[in-house]
Amino acid sequence: MPDFRLRFYANRDGRSPFQDWLDGLQDKVKIKCIRAVALLEDRGHELRRPHCDYLRNDIYELRVRYGSRNYRILYFFHGRDAVVLSHGCTKERVVPQREIDLAIRHRAAYLSDPSRHTFQFGTEGDHD
Repeated sequence: MPDFRLRFYANRDGRSPFQDWLDGLQDKVKIKCIRAVALLEDRGHELRRPHCDYLRNDIYELRVRYGSRNYRILYFFHGRDAVVLSHGCTKERVVPQREIDLAIRHRAAYLSDPSRHTFQFGTEGDHD
């Protein structure tokens, strides 16, 4: 499998919704989420259930379980070379439609201007 590059979505202000969500998690959960992202980076399109699943409109969920809670990282593929993570959520029974709708909007924004909507670590807010 060719190497994949992870790209993290950035809002217009340069902030990453995924990074903001990740920063708010407990350390043990954060570590599991980072490991799941590393697995996605390693396997890309080859990653399958139970690690991930297709939701709709080119949006996928990366699945992380910690205790009785299910954490979901929503992402999409951009070509064969890059994987874009949009944001994360805590799942009760199903991923809320509003979260998928938000991911679809993030995807559209990214596709309209990838350089503006790619999170640059250490430079939050530098896109305005």
